[in-house]
Amino acid sequence: QVQLVESGGGLVQTGGSLRLSCVASGSIFSRMTANWYRQPPGKQRELVATISRDSTTNYADAVKGRFTISRDNAKNTVYLQMNSLKPEDTGVYVCNMIRLGVPSWGQGTQVTVSS
Repeated sequence: QVQLVESGGGLVQTGGSLRLSCVASGSIFSRMTANWYRQPPGKQRELVATISRDSTTNYADAVKGRFTISRDNAKNTVYLQMNSLKPEDTGVYVCNMIRLGVPSWGQGTQVTVSS
Protein backbone atom coordinates (compact mmCIF):
# COMPACT_ATOMS: atom_id res chain seq x y z
CA GLN A 1 0.00 0.00 0.00
CA VAL A 2 1.20 3.51 -0.85
CA GLN A 3 1.27 6.20 1.82
CA LEU A 4 1.17 9.85 0.70
CA VAL A 5 1.95 12.87 2.88
CA GLU A 6 1.29 16.42 1.65
CA SER A 7 2.83 19.60 3.03
CA GLY A 8 3.33 23.24 2.11
CA GLY A 9 -0.16 24.64 2.51
CA GLY A 10 -0.87 27.85 4.36
CA LEU A 11 -2.35 31.32 4.27
CA VAL A 12 -1.21 33.77 1.59
CA GLN A 13 -2.43 37.01 0.07
CA THR A 14 -3.73 37.37 -3.47
CA GLY A 15 -0.80 37.27 -5.88
CA GLY A 16 1.37 35.21 -3.57
CA SER A 17 2.95 31.80 -4.10
CA LEU A 18 3.07 28.42 -2.40
CA ARG A 19 4.84 25.16 -3.19
CA LEU A 20 3.08 21.97 -2.17
CA SER A 21 4.94 18.68 -1.74
CA CYS A 22 3.69 15.11 -1.69
CA VAL A 23 6.04 12.38 -0.50
CA ALA A 24 5.25 8.76 -1.33
CA SER A 25 6.39 5.66 0.53
CA GLY A 26 5.88 1.97 -0.09
CA SER A 27 5.67 2.35 -3.87
CA ILE A 28 7.58 2.27 -7.13
CA PHE A 29 7.28 6.03 -7.46
CA SER A 30 8.86 6.45 -10.90
CA ARG A 31 6.20 4.21 -12.46
CA MET A 32 3.22 6.08 -11.00
CA THR A 33 1.03 8.80 -12.44
CA ALA A 34 0.55 11.64 -9.93
CA ASN A 35 -2.26 14.16 -9.61
CA TRP A 36 -3.21 17.13 -7.50
CA TYR A 37 -6.88 17.66 -6.69
CA ARG A 38 -8.49 20.44 -4.70
CA GLN A 39 -11.82 20.91 -2.96
CA PRO A 40 -12.94 24.52 -2.46
CA PRO A 41 -15.30 25.20 0.46
CA GLY A 42 -18.80 23.99 -0.37
CA LYS A 43 -17.80 22.63 -3.77
CA GLN A 44 -16.92 19.30 -5.36
CA ARG A 45 -13.35 18.09 -5.59
CA GLU A 46 -11.71 18.95 -8.91
CA LEU A 47 -8.60 17.81 -10.72
CA VAL A 48 -5.96 20.54 -10.82
CA ALA A 49 -2.88 18.98 -12.45
CA THR A 50 -1.51 15.66 -13.66
CA ILE A 51 2.00 14.38 -14.31
CA SER A 52 2.64 11.01 -15.94
CA ARG A 53 5.58 8.68 -15.43
CA ASP A 54 7.28 10.23 -18.48
CA SER A 55 6.70 13.74 -16.99
CA THR A 56 3.95 14.72 -19.41
CA THR A 57 1.75 17.31 -17.68
CA ASN A 58 -1.83 18.55 -17.92
CA TYR A 59 -3.62 21.35 -16.09
CA ALA A 60 -7.12 22.54 -15.40
CA ASP A 61 -7.98 25.68 -17.36
CA ALA A 62 -8.43 27.62 -14.12
CA VAL A 63 -4.77 27.18 -13.14
CA LYS A 64 -3.04 26.97 -16.52
CA GLY A 65 -0.11 29.37 -16.72
CA ARG A 66 -0.03 29.85 -12.93
CA PHE A 67 0.58 26.36 -11.51
CA THR A 68 3.36 23.89 -12.34
CA ILE A 69 3.41 20.21 -11.41
CA SER A 70 6.74 18.39 -11.29
CA ARG A 71 8.31 15.27 -9.83
CA ASP A 72 11.63 14.19 -8.36
CA ASN A 73 11.85 10.42 -8.65
CA ALA A 74 15.00 10.22 -6.50
CA LYS A 75 13.05 11.81 -3.61
CA ASN A 76 9.74 10.02 -4.27
CA THR A 77 8.12 13.46 -4.33
CA VAL A 78 5.67 15.34 -6.53
CA TYR A 79 5.36 19.13 -6.28
CA LEU A 80 2.79 21.75 -7.14
CA GLN A 81 4.20 25.24 -7.55
CA MET A 82 1.38 27.77 -7.29
CA ASN A 83 1.96 31.35 -8.39
CA SER A 84 -0.30 34.39 -8.78
CA LEU A 85 -2.74 32.89 -6.30
CA LYS A 86 -6.35 34.05 -6.23
CA PRO A 87 -9.04 33.71 -3.54
CA GLU A 88 -10.81 31.14 -5.72
CA ASP A 89 -7.74 28.89 -5.36
CA THR A 90 -8.66 28.39 -1.69
CA GLY A 91 -9.36 24.80 -0.72
CA VAL A 92 -7.97 21.53 0.53
CA TYR A 93 -5.32 20.23 -1.87
CA VAL A 94 -4.95 16.45 -2.05
CA CYS A 95 -2.24 14.37 -3.68
CA ASN A 96 -3.20 11.26 -5.63
CA MET A 97 -1.03 8.61 -7.27
CA ILE A 98 -2.01 5.70 -9.46
CA ARG A 99 -0.22 2.40 -10.04
CA LEU A 100 -1.75 -0.31 -12.23
CA GLY A 101 -5.05 1.53 -12.07
CA VAL A 102 -5.15 1.57 -8.25
CA PRO A 103 -5.28 5.05 -6.64
CA SER A 104 -3.70 6.19 -3.38
CA TRP A 105 -4.71 9.41 -1.61
CA GLY A 106 -3.06 11.75 0.84
CA GLN A 107 -4.79 13.44 3.77
CA GLY A 108 -4.77 16.91 2.20
CA THR A 109 -3.24 20.27 3.00
CA GLN A 110 -5.19 23.52 3.40
CA VAL A 111 -4.50 26.47 1.10
CA THR A 112 -6.18 29.78 1.92
CA VAL A 113 -5.79 32.88 -0.27
CA SER A 114 -6.99 36.16 1.19
CA SER A 115 -8.15 39.11 -0.88
